[in-house]
Amino acid sequence: METKQFKAESKRLLDLMINSIYTHREIFLRELISNASDAIDKIYYKALTDESIIFEKDNYFIKVTIDKDNRTLKISDTGIGMTKEELDENLGVIAKSGSLKFKKENEIKDGYDIIGQFGVGFYSAFLVADAVTVISRAFGSDEAYKWESKSVEGYTIEPYEKESIGTDIILKIKENTEDENFDDYIDEYKIKAIIKKYSDFIRYPIKMDITSSKLKEGSENEYEDFIEEQTVNSMVPIWRKNKSELTKEDYENFYSEKHYGFDKPLKHIHISVDGAVSYNAILYIPEKTPYDFYTKDYEKGLELYSSGVMIMNKCGDLLPDYFGFVKGIVDSEDLSLNISRELLQHDRQLKLIAKNIKNKIKGELENLLKNEREKYEEFYKSFGRQLKYGIYSDFGSNKDVLQDLIMFYSSREKKMVTLEEYVSRMPEDQKYIYYAEGESIERIEKMPQTELLLDKGYEILYFTDDIDGFAISMLMSYKDKQFKSVSSGDLGIESEEEKEADSKNEENKSLFEDMKNILSGKVKAVRASKRLKNHPVCLSNEGELTIEMEKILSAMPNNQNIKADKVLEINVHHEVFNSLKEAFEKDKDKFNLYTDVLYNQALLIEGLSVSDPVEFTNNICKLMK
Repeated sequence: METKQFKAESKRLLDLMINSIYTHREIFLRELISNASDAIDKIYYKALTDESIIFEKDNYFIKVTIDKDNRTLKISDTGIGMTKEELDENLGVIAKSGSLKFKKENEIKDGYDIIGQFGVGFYSAFLVADAVTVISRAFGSDEAYKWESKSVEGYTIEPYEKESIGTDIILKIKENTEDENFDDYIDEYKIKAIIKKYSDFIRYPIKMDITSSKLKEGSENEYEDFIEEQTVNSMVPIWRKNKSELTKEDYENFYSEKHYGFDKPLKHIHISVDGAVSYNAILYIPEKTPYDFYTKDYEKGLELYSSGVMIMNKCGDLLPDYFGFVKGIVDSEDLSLNISRELLQHDRQLKLIAKNIKNKIKGELENLLKNEREKYEEFYKSFGRQLKYGIYSDFGSNKDVLQDLIMFYSSREKKMVTLEEYVSRMPEDQKYIYYAEGESIERIEKMPQTELLLDKGYEILYFTDDIDGFAISMLMSYKDKQFKSVSSGDLGIESEEEKEADSKNEENKSLFEDMKNILSGKVKAVRASKRLKNHPVCLSNEGELTIEMEKILSAMPNNQNIKADKVLEINVHHEVFNSLKEAFEKDKDKFNLYTDVLYNQALLIEGLSVSDPVEFTNNICKLMK
């Protein structure tokens, strides 16, 4: 037996491997299975150039064996094996990859990929094991050797008996601690779950002895356990199959198996790209909003695989936030992985894939909108708000991507319409895209501010989401048509009403100035309304911040008391104005009372709170007397 020390500053480097590189202990099994897969791949590559080797896939597999009594976990493969020298060289020098060397020596360009290239994955075994034993017999050799290490101090190599070619890695699992339950790694159901999570699509069978139950012979209700060898991985991932082989049910089953949601997907997107970056992907547009979608706990991202091995459970960099509802997987052999194969280096390949995915999702949504309107409207009920958030976020940098996907309820059509549909119907004399904000369609339909526009036959978009006004403030215009709130001080309509309002403002200048002074800074101005027909009073706003935006901002936890510039508009054709005018001329106290009541009425119409409800009700009582 030879006893040797680890090379390359062994203790310090191995400590780094164990304690810093890997963030989840369960990763060790992914690494060891990936190494086993590599070992079988190497036999496959040799068979390509050596006619004496007959590669029959059925003879190649990985076996995971649990021994609870001896507290061991064994990972065996029927791969190429290692000689004594290779054991010493590959396992004695940390971060020296036998796979990378093999790949370079054999100039591998075939579709199969050698997964391990860094030579550190093996040492992740020490995350869960006190001792690691490797028994290996190399292809073409009659001799086998055992490599063993019980600490970071060193290892031993000695001859050993092994009947078949391949490698066994035996881990002596650590005892439980207060913080860690190492029993998980000798539990067959936990180990099976880890294999399914990370290594389900390794191309060779991963076998395990699974405990099952069956009815005892001759008994009606007694069961007995038996051990059955099962293949626990799927091997061929759905995304590598031809689309023509797959049915709608296949895609829906995969969606369910991956626990992407309890609903059925509204649409799936199957992508196969060969080019500067090659990758396969299956993406899903869900039908329903996940219960936590609009909470801080929701984590967007796609499952990321490299050569069938899961690298990240949620790779957020593959999806823009506004498409964060999309579920699915991406698998590529072209990604540059970091040393732990856990985190992705943010490189050109990833950005290219992300850009392509974004365009594919947008294209699919546009097709849905154009060809399956009912389905799109169903989708929009669930995720339309997210698209509008996308327009508002990042200072509107994504508005060109999203503006043709958003919809609003139309006063004319009585249903959801796109901006393109609205603009296509605009009369030649209409300058703006008009919108009204409110808590519901029913509330908006009762707004006094809509009277003039509806009377002119103009279509109004109803904004009922709290994000709508903010999103439109970033969008600013669509096809050179600016947006205009029905509560805006200037509706851009040159009409007789406008001319008359200007005349009435001049005629009642003193009255309106006195009202403004009575309201003492609550409004920016009081003026004759151009828009009111039947209602006596309303509020309009000047500037970018609308009254509805003020309401939303005031409801936020970090309320900074931001106020819209309000204008109190009076309908000079309403009988109330005659009473107001008479009070102004004859009874200043009554004039003050009327002013206060009209202002508070305007607040209530807008859904704003009255600052002093008791005083308001007392004023109503005074009027009733």
